[in-house]
Amino acid sequence: MAGARAAAATASAGSSASSGNPPPQEPGLGELLEEFSRTQYRAKDGSGTGGSKVERIEKRCLELFGRDYCFSVIPNTNGDICGHYPRYIVFLEYESSEKEKDTFESTVQVSKLQDLIHRSKMARCRGRFVCPVILFKGKHICRSATLAGWGELYGRSGYNYFFSGGADDAWADVEDVTEEDCALRSGDTHLFDKVRGYDIKLLRYLSVKYICDLMVENKKVKFGMNVTSSEKVDKAQRYADFTLLSIPYPGCEFFKEYKDRDYMAEGLIFNWKQDYVDAPLSIPDFLTHSLNIDWSQYQCWDLVQQTQNYLKLLLSLVNSDDDSGLLVHCISGWDRTPLFISLLRLSLWADGLIHTSLKPAEILYLTVAYDWFLFGHMLVDRLSKGEEIFFFCFNFLKHITSEEFSALKTQRRKSLPARDGGFTLEDICMLRRKDRGSTTSLGSDFSLVMESSPGATGSFTYEAVELVPAGAPTQAAWLAALSDRETRLQEVRSAFLAAYSSTVGLRAVAPSPSGAIGGLLEQFARGVGLRGISSNAL
Repeated sequence: MAGARAAAATASAGSSASSGNPPPQEPGLGELLEEFSRTQYRAKDGSGTGGSKVERIEKRCLELFGRDYCFSVIPNTNGDICGHYPRYIVFLEYESSEKEKDTFESTVQVSKLQDLIHRSKMARCRGRFVCPVILFKGKHICRSATLAGWGELYGRSGYNYFFSGGADDAWADVEDVTEEDCALRSGDTHLFDKVRGYDIKLLRYLSVKYICDLMVENKKVKFGMNVTSSEKVDKAQRYADFTLLSIPYPGCEFFKEYKDRDYMAEGLIFNWKQDYVDAPLSIPDFLTHSLNIDWSQYQCWDLVQQTQNYLKLLLSLVNSDDDSGLLVHCISGWDRTPLFISLLRLSLWADGLIHTSLKPAEILYLTVAYDWFLFGHMLVDRLSKGEEIFFFCFNFLKHITSEEFSALKTQRRKSLPARDGGFTLEDICMLRRKDRGSTTSLGSDFSLVMESSPGATGSFTYEAVELVPAGAPTQAAWLAALSDRETRLQEVRSAFLAAYSSTVGLRAVAPSPSGAIGGLLEQFARGVGLRGISSNAL
């Protein structure tokens, strides 16, 4: 209970709770969360029951993407390409001003891309092909499911039965099996060469070089059958030209333990000794030198450390000097995959590097709607089982507010000329409080003002730094951007918690011995005035 109360207090302080009101919300966010918690998105149902709500969500996503980008749309009418991908798949082409949108000329042949997608979709589990979702520095950050195995290629409906443990699985759609699929399955010996060859062509078309696999297995096994595979165990080494990273991360089932621990991720460690866990962490050495992380200890990390370190790795990949894109996937691509895609989008946005015109409430709406809902996350099922990975994603934002997660830090370091002596700005920011020297002495290497300002304890308050001599204007801008990063992420988290508690509902854990009602959401709701405070609550 103590952990839940502390977290709730932090959330309340970061919102507009001081006035007793919840933080501002994006119009329609409540409707989005209600629809999301009621049913799983299906592209073919866009114009059916509840279709008007879904259409509003789809339209709003296109509007928000259009604020900062020129893009083309890959039509997925009635789920013709993939049943649980958006009906309007956004292909971001370049950043643009409002004036440039009037003279937009597409840089891609949509029909050619759509044909390549059609041909490659059988290579991936559930037909969830490689799909670009974020554009950063001209690079595509993509998502997908893992590679399909024989079980799916030779009978998708049968595969779905075994994969989910019953014929009632919402994915066992006979209509998803096309004549083209059947023709591919009859190819026998050259089947994998054919479908995976198309998958590789799509990856190259999108300039993807890095493939990050979040599976804790080499292959997914159900009832003794290998139902999926992955690039890292492709026997023919078809993906040898790509840089493969195996970064095993717990599946959605693990997040039941997160909820049962009163939404406390600190100290929650995955059991890596389970029989089905056979994928070790594997990252090329040249990608880890600058991160200062002991990767050999990954099985000792709790959920917070593991998520933080994986996010640092992904950010370093997309912020590298090359022009290579990134693919992130787990098994089906609808739990762990949107978790890291959403964190990437929000982290880069908080740095002011993508979606630059969107306000906190707007970027929250966009990532919930597009990255989670429209890409088929089964929130209603996960809530019924207590597997709250969706909630964890946005509550976790409190753990990535510092400059060590900022892409601006790396960019600024690369742009600075070499210095002969003295502290660099990064040196100063990394100094521990006891090493900073005097806050007033002019003989110190630098002076600090407002040392006792809010936020100084446990973290470096960038607004409180005054360099002697004064730094360049770019230094001041950099400091301001890092300070703004924390504020922006806190606003997104507070807006999410307020909307989630008032729509999806509070799901408290068992009462504590004192009789207090458990649960982070209950505590937060009281903190921001959504519920009255009972006498025995604290």
